[in-house]
Amino acid sequence: MSAAADTSSVTMSAAAARQIGAILAREAPGTVLRVAVNGGGCQGFSYEFGFAAAAEADDFLLEHDAARVVIDPVSLEYLQGSELDWVDALIGASFQIRNPNAKSSCGCGTSFAL
Repeated sequence: MSAAADTSSVTMSAAAARQIGAILAREAPGTVLRVAVNGGGCQGFSYEFGFAAAAEADDFLLEHDAARVVIDPVSLEYLQGSELDWVDALIGASFQIRNPNAKSSCGCGTSFAL
């Protein structure tokens, strides 16, 4: 895993770490949560969450207790300074990314523009 990125470049809240740890506990050993940025979505870019059996050699690894999150180098550029959070609100629970680079985002929070 790449150490080139500053480990403070992307952070994870305690709430997100608890939720990710609980999810990964039900998966195969070594499984990680992969966060990526893809082209598309109503604002131009969209966040994607998925599982991977293991991290790739050039992934940025973010760990907090049992939570292990990996981000590919291209996505990491779009996520610099972001925080991954878990929000449990009256309208629903979801992972949210607080991205200071986003100039605008859609109502559901999964799409953003730079």
